Amino acid sequence: MLPPLTILLASVLKPLDDTRMLGKFGRTLAGGRPTQVHVAGRWAPRPAQLPPNLYTHALLHGSRLSLARLLAQGRYWQLLRRLRPQVVVVHAPELLPLTVLWQLWSPGCRFVYDVRENYALNIQTQAVYPAWARGLLAGLVRHLESQAARRASAVLLAERSYAEELPFAAKVRTLILENKYQPYDGAPPPYPRRLPAVSEPLRLLYSGTISELNGVWEAIRFALHLREAWPQAHLTIIGACQQPGLLARLQAAVEAAPQALTLRGGPELVPHAEVVAEIRRSHVGLLPYRPHPSTARCVPTKLFEYQANALPVVLPPNPLWVPLVTDAEAGIVFDFQQSDYPSAPGLAWQLQNALFYSAGPPSGALWSSEAGKLLHLMDSIG
Repeated sequence: MLPPLTILLASVLKPLDDTRMLGKFGRTLAGGRPTQVHVAGRWAPRPAQLPPNLYTHALLHGSRLSLARLLAQGRYWQLLRRLRPQVVVVHAPELLPLTVLWQLWSPGCRFVYDVRENYALNIQTQAVYPAWARGLLAGLVRHLESQAARRASAVLLAERSYAEELPFAAKVRTLILENKYQPYDGAPPPYPRRLPAVSEPLRLLYSGTISELNGVWEAIRFALHLREAWPQAHLTIIGACQQPGLLARLQAAVEAAPQALTLRGGPELVPHAEVVAEIRRSHVGLLPYRPHPSTARCVPTKLFEYQANALPVVLPPNPLWVPLVTDAEAGIVFDFQQSDYPSAPGLAWQLQNALFYSAGPPSGALWSSEAGKLLHLMDSIG
């Protein structure tokens, strides 16, 4: 019989209802050995029906660019001293320094670093920061990760490609835990799927982070083009947008075409349960990502979500994604970047005549394949 364990899962910017930190890690660990699981992150309403041994703590109240983000470090240190966890799972690189300090101060503590993004690559390539600062910031983050990883009991990788991309991954114990879908209930989605007739409404979906890199303008272009042959095609954009300028332009585009476009969300995060409900109401999910080094070798979380809910998808010709979709009969390949789209009637015919998910949603899209690996890791280090 393994002894009881206190585990802290922590981030600054990820909300308390984050699907990976709380929904997958938190719920999985709370259902394992006798455990108290604490989740710390950016304030969000406490999800309903949490296990009684799963607790939440707000580290950040306010925007990501405010003094409150600095104060979150102090709240994190206070939480460590109060809970005295045996295991800490760090979901954000900015919490690594205090976590390492806590481990030195409390020798019985172990920590695990969950690498959710290739942060250094993103800083260098996504043009979020000024050009003069990108190399400096990327180098600082990579140095911080490398030093902390040497003291971690394990490094978790949300993408398989990170094992090759991250220099420190080959020198430490790593475990791949992909961001697969954890169902909210046991109700299986209907399958096989066919789309309605072109004379009927067609609900298109763009979900998740709203950005130009993730293809929000391509999604709109696709929807407006398809409406030439499918007059009742309608695109719902649901998610958060961290760029005020982009959000304003997007809101103007939606106001100009309300019969074709709907925007849900914007500056604030949308509860994941609402996103899943929209997935289940939709006919087609769009993955119009622009080609970019930071996403080319990553499998989008929404692809797992769409496949697990048997939602037909339209995706770009990414060589990593196409086999996942082809093997499951989950959608069609479409080059969103081409200057001249193929004829709308031909595109509508291709969609309307395809049979999707004849064998049902692929089991490989579900979090259950990852949950056992996480529990085994905790048993081995706790």
